[in-house]
Amino acid sequence: MRGGFARPAVSLTSVLTLLTVLALSGCSLFRSPAPPEPEPPVAASEPEMPASEPEEASAPEAASDTGTSTRPAQHKPRPAPRKPRRVAPPPPTPASAPVAPPPAPLVQTRTIERGSFRTLLDSEVQKPDGKVVGRAVDMVAGPGGKPQEVVVNLQGFMGVGDRKAHFPWSAVRINVQPKTPAITLALTPAQLQIPDRPKAGGGQAGAPEASPTRLPMLDTTVERPNGAKVGRVVDVLIDGSAAPLAVVLDVSDLLEKRRTIAADWSALHFVTKNNALEAQLEMSDQQLDASPAYQNDQPVRAVSPNPAAAAANPAAPAASARGAQ
Repeated sequence: MRGGFARPAVSLTSVLTLLTVLALSGCSLFRSPAPPEPEPPVAASEPEMPASEPEEASAPEAASDTGTSTRPAQHKPRPAPRKPRRVAPPPPTPASAPVAPPPAPLVQTRTIERGSFRTLLDSEVQKPDGKVVGRAVDMVAGPGGKPQEVVVNLQGFMGVGDRKAHFPWSAVRINVQPKTPAITLALTPAQLQIPDRPKAGGGQAGAPEASPTRLPMLDTTVERPNGAKVGRVVDVLIDGSAAPLAVVLDVSDLLEKRRTIAADWSALHFVTKNNALEAQLEMSDQQLDASPAYQNDQPVRAVSPNPAAAAANPAAPAASARGAQ
């Protein structure tokens, strides 16, 4: 042996292993780096969810993507706004004809309250001293319907010797208080020669006849201008100033029960026909049927023809044939 340090013994196997490791390390150092992986393309829009799935189901997923990724948030396309549905307007209604005004009433009425008049027929007649001398049985009208006379049935003894006397209408005073004599004769001294008791067996004057200037009203027949019968006068209504207000007409036919109406005195026309004065009333059958009935215990509604109804149907009075025979 020679002097000096002893060389460590290196085995061949260890040297080969070391060289192999170095060779492998050098290959990894001098190799070019691998190219970076391309990012996956971002989808322009996500496919629309089926109509059966609610849109809110994707909201949590989108929130997690934005929290874990730096890529821009994906916006869903807004659905196109729905156009409002147009409701077709209803078809225009056809223009209706203007409503015709109601027909004019056939008659006009005037209410006369009870207590403001007295009836003529069978009313007690007294002298100014209060002594009852008889009862009124008729009134005589002149041209134009102006009252001229009152006809009084003067009382006899127990009905014997009764006679009728005529007194001027200017002497008539009317008392409208019920249960009192209706007529007081305010006569002059010359006219006061009324016997308290007519002579027995004295002649009773007949009913006065109609003349061109005189018309007894009770039981007279009122006609239309064409001669058709309207009715028969059964009474006269007189106010407190001795002015006639209305006549009570019996307008019933032979086959129907009695029906009376009150015709306004102003509706009567007094004309001379066949050399006699007569009263006319221009009311058709329809107007008579539309007239309210006269009742003793009710306010009186005096009727007169309505000019408007007559103008709308001018042929109605002429077409009526009530009592034409």
